[in-house]
Amino acid sequence: MSARLFYDKDCSLASLAGKTIVFIGYGNQGRAQALNLRDTLKNESLSPAPKVVIANRKDTYASQAEEDGFGFTTDWAQAAAEADVVFLLVPDEVQPQLFNEHIAPTLKKTACIVVASGYNVFHKFLNISASNDIVMVAPRMIGASVRSRYESGEGFPCFVSVEQDGTGQAWDLALALSRGIGATKAGAIESSAREETLMDLFAEQALWPAIIATFREAYSFLKKLGCSDEALVHEMWLSKEPAEIFEKAADDGFIRQLVYHSSVSQYGQLKGSMEVDTTQLQKEFKRVAEERILNGAFAKEFMALDTEGPGVQKAIDELYKRAGESELGQGEARVRARLGLKTI
Repeated sequence: MSARLFYDKDCSLASLAGKTIVFIGYGNQGRAQALNLRDTLKNESLSPAPKVVIANRKDTYASQAEEDGFGFTTDWAQAAAEADVVFLLVPDEVQPQLFNEHIAPTLKKTACIVVASGYNVFHKFLNISASNDIVMVAPRMIGASVRSRYESGEGFPCFVSVEQDGTGQAWDLALALSRGIGATKAGAIESSAREETLMDLFAEQALWPAIIATFREAYSFLKKLGCSDEALVHEMWLSKEPAEIFEKAADDGFIRQLVYHSSVSQYGQLKGSMEVDTTQLQKEFKRVAEERILNGAFAKEFMALDTEGPGVQKAIDELYKRAGESELGQGEARVRARLGLKTI
């Protein structure tokens, strides 16, 4: 089944007239989306004119918001009380406590909550009244690209959905906001919080782990066959060839990008990919999707890191430490040190 695509021509901005639009968070996505929306609204003659406000704790992001000329507040409750639309753009692990304790109690019963990730909506971690609208406007790029591609007129890929239509006008708002931030220039894709959460977490917990593990094991295997750290690191990623391959895949197609490779490479990659026994891979994909993501096991585990465990950052730091102790991690460290390359 094909998803619906929405373009500028499909999306009226009329529903934003007179609205107070509050961005909770002014980081990676918050700044880009707020700037894009403000620039779009400048070119419209909506009456009454919409108002865009930034709510953020007093930090460097807040200073940036003030430099960018936005109205700014640290009073979450007051911002929520005035908001007709709330963009909830703080990290997923921060959202439930911030929203439930400081936003929900004063939020208008007809306000629209906008998320850029389906995670907390899908897992029902946010206490949102049935009278409110919940929409997802989820750019598939980092904030810097959301901004730069808006400025260049290119647009960017984005998912849009209505998760709760409390007012009966949620789709009008979802499409207006999508157009406002520049998402419908290239065509916003109808999705859902379930689909976005499943695909996002699956990529993070199944697809990329399989790729990382494959590189790690290939590194160790080839090292045993006599390949040097220097040759392996450059051949496998430091040359940036993998980055170029993915860029060509985006431009010309996942399979068709192979035409830029030698005949030996094309034959080897195509035939080899068809001969790999993917039985265990399929089992692992099924396990992650059904027993980790969709049943909420991962969300429960992740939340427990702060409530019962060492904390999210300490857990991540420990995983980095373990990854660095692998043969690949140690080999790369030696090569980067020898070449004088920066390590973050």
